[in-house]
Amino acid sequence: MNSVSRFFVENFGCRATQADGAAIERQMLERGLARAEAASQAQLVVLNTCTVTASADQDVRSSIRRIRRENPECQIMVTGCYAQRAPEEIAAIPGVTWVVGNSHKHAIGEVACGSSSVGFVGLDSIASVSGQILVGDIFAHTELMAAPVFEADTASEKTRPNLKVQDGCNNRCSFCIIPSVRGRSRSLALDEVVREVNALVTQGYRELVISGINLGRWGRDLRRSDTFAALLRAILEQTDLERLRISSVEPMDWTDEVIELVSSSGRIAKHAHVPMQSGSDRILRLMHRKYRPWHYAEKIRKIRAAMPTAAIGADVMVGFPGETDADFEKTRMLIDELPFTYLHVFTYSPRPGTPAAVMPNHVPGPVTRRRNRILRELAAAKKREFQERFIGRELEAITLTTFNGSHTECLTDNYQKLWLEGQHEPNQWARARVEQVEKDSLVGTRSDSGTFAND
Repeated sequence: MNSVSRFFVENFGCRATQADGAAIERQMLERGLARAEAASQAQLVVLNTCTVTASADQDVRSSIRRIRRENPECQIMVTGCYAQRAPEEIAAIPGVTWVVGNSHKHAIGEVACGSSSVGFVGLDSIASVSGQILVGDIFAHTELMAAPVFEADTASEKTRPNLKVQDGCNNRCSFCIIPSVRGRSRSLALDEVVREVNALVTQGYRELVISGINLGRWGRDLRRSDTFAALLRAILEQTDLERLRISSVEPMDWTDEVIELVSSSGRIAKHAHVPMQSGSDRILRLMHRKYRPWHYAEKIRKIRAAMPTAAIGADVMVGFPGETDADFEKTRMLIDELPFTYLHVFTYSPRPGTPAAVMPNHVPGPVTRRRNRILRELAAAKKREFQERFIGRELEAITLTTFNGSHTECLTDNYQKLWLEGQHEPNQWARARVEQVEKDSLVGTRSDSGTFAND
């Protein structure tokens, strides 16, 4: 048994990674360890990593150096996608005690408490290595860690917990390393999802986000009747959750059935995040994406027709190998035509081991930066135009925990940040009248004494 009694988990990347981090925290708490307020106060720091871009890797390396400088006595454990992809690289960084891949994330609590029966891979042949590695075949991995139920007194700052219900991906997009580090698509069983949601409701949570690496594929590995639409129905029918929010879902999984269900339910947030990546058919084919630009456009227009006030967002990549000015212009034009309310714009980053990394005609940095800027400016204009539609109107929102002078931060049903006049307790429903748009947020006043989300 080692001497660790206080731990801190730092998460990098997507909602699924954040949910993994929450499950790691549960492992630690169940073994009697206490959560530290910051890495500088912990005896063990767990870095739960992302590796989707080179900058994500760099963020982790910088964090390791910072923690070692500020808290040289603590033990550092690196886990997650970067750990699965390049364990030797991470173990060679001074200060790293353990490297635990996604394949063995379920054993982190045992490792931290010195009770793990699984063996580590030695790295004595690498200079300056102090870290031990625990990484296995991710494609043989069948476990899926669910997000924990937070106790109200230990996580009062969390008003909108994430529940990861799906992990892994069976797609083989040419730019993406994620299938190699997370394995095949696998789903949390329906009864387990319902149990977790009900437990969160019992703890007092009112809005919940369900997430996954390829969320719309939930259930494909389970029974024939288990579909994403069936999952949504089960949560609505078998739990008292007041609002369900769906994270990113691929365009082909926004079926007519899913669109109808989301648009007709007063308990599902009016919010659709639909990855796009490119508006060029040629580039989509090189990316090995499973839809064409016209298919994508049709889906977005169906979502908007069904939900006139919904937030609609997308991931868009610039600078994929071989992307010409003409390809980029097709992307820009499609974005301009479609009713997006926000975009996540990324610059292509070569990932070792992916087909795109060895493709010819990589786009120069100055060109990708210019394209990135153009799309961000376009997205900002579309967001502003969308937000101004709501001036003088009422929106439902949930209060969060951040205060800005005399205002409380809220999140509206349609995914807009709203500063509500006055200081209000977190995790409460409010109906707000939007008075103005300031910077990239709505500003409003309360128009009632508090209402149920779907009254």
